[in-house]
Amino acid sequence: MSDDVPDDFVQSVSRALRILEVVSREPGLPVKAIARRAELNISTTYHLIRTLAYEGYVERLPNGCYEVGPELSRRFHDLVGSLARPAGSGEVLRHLQQVTGLSAYLGRFSNGRVVIADVVEGPGSPYLEDFEVGLEISAHATAVGKALLASMPRPARRAYLSDQGLKPFTANTRTDLSTIEYELSALRAGAPVIEHGEFRDGVSCAAGLVARSEPDDPYWAVVISVWGDDVRPEVCAELMRAAADLATA
Repeated sequence: MSDDVPDDFVQSVSRALRILEVVSREPGLPVKAIARRAELNISTTYHLIRTLAYEGYVERLPNGCYEVGPELSRRFHDLVGSLARPAGSGEVLRHLQQVTGLSAYLGRFSNGRVVIADVVEGPGSPYLEDFEVGLEISAHATAVGKALLASMPRPARRAYLSDQGLKPFTANTRTDLSTIEYELSALRAGAPVIEHGEFRDGVSCAAGLVARSEPDDPYWAVVISVWGDDVRPEVCAELMRAAADLATA
C-alpha cells in the first residue's frame, strides 16, 4: 500500500477489501472474529459482508461463518488470463520439462511485481506452492527474480529492492543490498542465474532471461527447480535453449 492517502479515498471500499483479506487468510470465521481481525466495528462488518456475499465475493456457511466466494476465484482467473504469455511459451515449457524431467516455470514483471505466468510440473522437482500461476515471488531470493532484476538499470533496481525489503527466507538468503548488487553485476549475458537454497531449504533454481525483440516488450525468464545443489550443466544448457526459443518465437 502507498503511504499517500488519495484525496478521494473511499473508506467503505478500503474496509471491504480488509474483510476480503481476512476471509482469504482465515476462511471459516464468524462475523465477530472477522470484525476483530479487520479492526472494524461489528455493525459495519455485517453491512459490508452481506454486500460481499450478495456479489459473490464471500460465501456464508451453514454454521454462519464465511469463506471466499466464487467471484474472487473468477477475478483470480481474470488476472492469470491478463498475463499475456510469449507466443509458443506453453510448448517451450512442456519441451523443457520433457527433456529435463524438471518443473518449468515462466516469470515476468507485472505491475511492479515478479509473478509466475505459467507452470509445467515435472517429476524431478519439488512442489513449490509459492510458484503457482499468478502468485507474486520474491525478487531478491529467487533465480527468476534475480534474472529479471539483472535486466533493470542499477538505480531502478536499488529503489525496487529497498522498497520491497530483503526478507530472509532461509539462512542462505542474501539480505545485504550491496552483496546482491555485486552478485547481479557479475552475471554474464546469456548465462543462467542460479540460486542455492535462498528461497527454500534444500532446493535450487536456475533461470534464463528471454531476450526482447522490441525495447518496449516485457522481460520474461524461464526457470527450473531441482532438489539439492546439483543444477547440472546439461540442464542449464536446455534452459538457455528454451529461453532462446522464446526470444525467437
